[in-house]
Amino acid sequence: MDSNREDIQRIPCKCGTLILLVVEYRKMKAYSIDLREKIVKAYEQCNTSIREVAARFDVSKTFVQKLLKQKQLTGHIHPKKPGGGLKSILHYHRTQLIEMVEKYPDYTLNEYCKYWLSNYNQSVSPSMMCRELQKCNLTIKKTIRSSQ
Repeated sequence: MDSNREDIQRIPCKCGTLILLVVEYRKMKAYSIDLREKIVKAYEQCNTSIREVAARFDVSKTFVQKLLKQKQLTGHIHPKKPGGGLKSILHYHRTQLIEMVEKYPDYTLNEYCKYWLSNYNQSVSPSMMCRELQKCNLTIKKTIRSSQ
């Protein structure tokens, strides 16, 4: 997945003109070890508040608080690895998903969700089901069609 993302916001004006605003989101990089060491040193040596240290180094107060807590708990100030995100409840049931689709290839997403609820007692949304089926490279029927 690309670390940069752009969103286009449409803002209507009173005069009837539509303004398009492009907002770009960039993934933040971790602060350097050098900066982290300077922040901790400044807080420990200068009898000052966390807010003043944050303002001095142009970082957030929360960052300074987390950095000091990390130093206290782990003994180091190295950046943590980026989080991996939450896994879907279906992520750990890929075998059952594949078996379900093989057993009922004509089901729709809603029918798969109902099946999952009745057999595994877990309520899942059609979008969650769709994402997991796509990750398994499984295709499904999109709509219910009446026989003609």
